[in-house]
Amino acid sequence: MIRFLQPWWLLVVLPVLLVAAAYIWRQFRKRHYAMKFTNVDLLRTLAPKGLGWRRHVSAAAFLLSLFILALGMARPSIDREEPLERATVMLAIDVSLSMEADDVAPNRIEAAQEAAKAFVQELPPTYNLGLVSFAKSANVLVSPTKERGDVLAGIDGLTLAEATATGEAVFTSLDAIRSVPSDGADGAPPARIVLLSDGYRTSGRSIEDAGAAAEAANVPVSTIAFGTDTGIVDIRGVLQRVPVDRLSLQQLAEKTKGYFYEAASVSELKQVYEDMGSSIGHRVEPREITQWYAGTALLFGIAAAAWSMVWTSRLP
Repeated sequence: MIRFLQPWWLLVVLPVLLVAAAYIWRQFRKRHYAMKFTNVDLLRTLAPKGLGWRRHVSAAAFLLSLFILALGMARPSIDREEPLERATVMLAIDVSLSMEADDVAPNRIEAAQEAAKAFVQELPPTYNLGLVSFAKSANVLVSPTKERGDVLAGIDGLTLAEATATGEAVFTSLDAIRSVPSDGADGAPPARIVLLSDGYRTSGRSIEDAGAAAEAANVPVSTIAFGTDTGIVDIRGVLQRVPVDRLSLQQLAEKTKGYFYEAASVSELKQVYEDMGSSIGHRVEPREITQWYAGTALLFGIAAAAWSMVWTSRLP
């Protein structure tokens, strides 16, 4: 699909259309004048013999070249998928005590670990992948690396703790992304944070501040609201309901141009990770094709000149 990066330049097409309209009007005027000319023999001697429809071909080609050049002023482009060769993905997993709820078999944390490991194996080996766990605070368990074994071991070693610092998980992930070596490339690497949580933030900086920081860094945060609203966990002998905070996670994803998912089972969580793996693999970038338009306009211009020289011995 072709789109224009500077569509206001399409207004340049209007003068070209006016020229085309003037040419057509002029041809009708000539026909009207010819009908009034009574000396037909003399008229035949004045008009070029045998041109017929050919006298309009060079004019049409010339007008087409102007029209295509006018479109080119608007910087036409097509969307194409660009592989993220330097991509860095930070996987942030909630390890608050609510993740011990067994509304997802065998419980939330074990289901999350199983699905997260499948996600790690889905990602292309050229990507950097890091692991952050968060409860009352957020910690980088594995800095961005291409060594999948380190990340898998980190996922297996997750331990639960009190509180939920969702905002801190985003800030910590952003710090880890900034630590990735540039390897001689310009600018920060394309990055994404995949955050899985099952509860409401109870500690650390706000989710709103974290979203603003991720948006400023141009790092989308895709979030997964994991679990059900019927989850119950035993904390120090007291049964507590641990519903999922869908709204905050959805707002975080929308603000940073990430994706929001809900998962209430192991199979759903695995499907979410599969979808994420395919979407992280590429990003859509506009590829400008102005040179195609300029080249096509040049060909029509040359054709107009050639036909005019052959048939009338002059340029249009």
